Amino acid sequence: MKHSLLTFLLIGVLLFSKAAYAQDSASGGPIQYNEKVLDDEAEASVLYKRAIEWSESHFAYTPKATLKADAIKGELRMTGTVKIKTATTSGQVQEHPVLFEFNFHALPDGGYDYSVGFFRVILDTRKPDETVPVEEYITQLGMDRNNSRTHNDRRVTAQSSSLVSEIAMSFRSYMNSRPAPGAIE
Repeated sequence: MKHSLLTFLLIGVLLFSKAAYAQDSASGGPIQYNEKVLDDEAEASVLYKRAIEWSESHFAYTPKATLKADAIKGELRMTGTVKIKTATTSGQVQEHPVLFEFNFHALPDGGYDYSVGFFRVILDTRKPDETVPVEEYITQLGMDRNNSRTHNDRRVTAQSSSLVSEIAMSFRSYMNSRPAPGAIE
């Protein structure tokens, strides 16, 4: 009985450590978030106006640029800027600006879909037009000879994933908090 209990504990520890190790590596997939929200109560034009209000008044990821705003199609596409941090071997923190895209589309049958993604790192702020996809940047960081000490690949993956969630949550929260019909704003 004592040996079988120890065997089960040992197997459990080995399985747990293997699962934890598997989560260490970057998934390799794109860092993005997409969601389709069904809403029969609001018209497409109302949802589009709410998305525009959010982009103008509550979009905190500046500098930003509106790439496309089409009220007839109910579409909004814009870029925003966030920062990610890496560490040097001496422990210094370096910030890198990252551009991302936010896309919104009001659905004609009720509801909307939106996405946050297409993260691109600006490696040299003097050349803001030269960008690298964040997934490629993470791969480059993983191949760096000092990565075993800095863990920058995991650091940037975690920050990027967190930023995607934060941006999506900010938008969805705003869209869910719309005033009741007939309420005075």
